[in-house]
Amino acid sequence: MTSNDERQGAVALIFDDSGDLLLHLRDDIPGITWPGYWSVLGGGCDPGESPRQAVERELFEEAGLVADEITELFQVKDELGSGQLITFFSARWNGQPQLLPLSEGVELRFFPPERLPELRIPPYISAAIQRVLAQYDQ
Repeated sequence: MTSNDERQGAVALIFDDSGDLLLHLRDDIPGITWPGYWSVLGGGCDPGESPRQAVERELFEEAGLVADEITELFQVKDELGSGQLITFFSARWNGQPQLLPLSEGVELRFFPPERLPELRIPPYISAAIQRVLAQYDQ
């Protein structure tokens, strides 16, 4: 449970049917959280908006993406970045990321899990990805 004054956000770990993860290369500009890092799509909750509503809105606003099987997973605080309490969702989408109308950031690309250690990913995002992948390995 969160207090009313705690800032919240929502992100989606989007996998395709082969198990690859969709990542978003963030702009490398001053003033944004985690510039130049690979991350997942999502953002802050607007006033009165639930995390689920926020993640669906953000996916569409940032990339014109409507994902399937959106499932709430857990919450993690972005201690080193935005300070928000982030609700993580998993979702499924099979498509060509390069065809999506990306409205912020540099690129969207699917990566197989074994390539993730090569990438600069915010620590809380990386930990959440590993948490979800460990569930699939069981």
